[in-house]
Amino acid sequence: MLPKLPAIDTQYLTRRLLDMLAIPSPTGFTDSIVYYVGRCLEELGVGYTLSRRGTLCATLPGEVKGPKRALVTHLDTIGAMVREIKPNGRLAITPIGHWSSRFAEGGRVTLFGERIQYRGTVLPLMAAGHAFNEAIDTQPVNWDQVEVRLDVAVQSADDVRAAGLEVGDFVAFDAHPEITETGFIISRHLDNKAGAASLLATLEAMQRHQLRPRLTTEILFTLSEEVGSGAGHALDDDVTEFVGIDIGPVASGQNARETGVTVAMKDSSGPFDYHLSHHLIDLCRRHDIPWQRDVFRFYYSDAVSAVQAGHDIRPALITFGTDATHGYERTHLHALESCARLMSAYLLSDLAWKADRKQDVPLQEFAAKITEQEPQAMPRELPEAVILTPTK
Repeated sequence: MLPKLPAIDTQYLTRRLLDMLAIPSPTGFTDSIVYYVGRCLEELGVGYTLSRRGTLCATLPGEVKGPKRALVTHLDTIGAMVREIKPNGRLAITPIGHWSSRFAEGGRVTLFGERIQYRGTVLPLMAAGHAFNEAIDTQPVNWDQVEVRLDVAVQSADDVRAAGLEVGDFVAFDAHPEITETGFIISRHLDNKAGAASLLATLEAMQRHQLRPRLTTEILFTLSEEVGSGAGHALDDDVTEFVGIDIGPVASGQNARETGVTVAMKDSSGPFDYHLSHHLIDLCRRHDIPWQRDVFRFYYSDAVSAVQAGHDIRPALITFGTDATHGYERTHLHALESCARLMSAYLLSDLAWKADRKQDVPLQEFAAKITEQEPQAMPRELPEAVILTPTK
């Protein structure tokens, strides 16, 4: 019998999202966001452990024995760091994560010194229309062409250092979130605080309805996805399925949408697991969750870092479609709620491939699902070898 999915509390989801968007968390500067999510887990009565760096790992005990699963999202965002203190008191910056300086221009930021913090604005080198006229329109777009103007009276590099700032200090960009009456959510850093909020809303729904997942599941909140390491160090060896929750680019040539769930079939590292991806799609069909599939051309996720670290897992990725990723991002509450519903359905479902319960699976059992679902993919007999003789 198909289990009834718990109702997702969208007000809880949006509250958690707005709270997290107010907490700066560029990669490498994530202690505050970890503390916040840890408190959220405590309020939900979900136990967790912390790694040395602060990766949160909560464990949901399953109804049956077997291998574990993992639901994974990340808390770190793109940002910047002070690269140079210029003689005139302006600051050159270098990006944290991969994003264009085009979206940094005009951004309001907080700079974090060792004992003090200041506000500032990221500006192009030629920012005054009355001084540079049309030359502003010909300025290149790259990180060497922007600088931070501090909101403090400094006229030299010595002034900046006397104020308590140095090379290597973190620069966090304000999110400026807005939620419209039509359900759109516009903000920086939806990648991936929206995914984290959706996962917390899933846990809240499971706890509120006193539901246990089918299999023991690790819930991971990672800290360095934007720079490529992500979940590589955080998985137990007995995790067999790995489902990431992240942003999906909505743009020309992409099939992702700002509504429903977008299941990623492939990213820059290669295809995701066929069977787990189709298991998720089947859950969408069975539970009437709007969905679509997509292939992401310039994209990596926590699942990639886990595979590259040597974990023998089936990786998959579900996403909330978002316009202008790594820029002025926009998604819709419908996409976040749909992702939460799919995560709930996944937690209540069995393994995508039941043979994964065993460590050493016989070949016939390994192939059983293929012969049942895709008979055309399995030859009845091995074909004879064909030797091609080169022609003269």
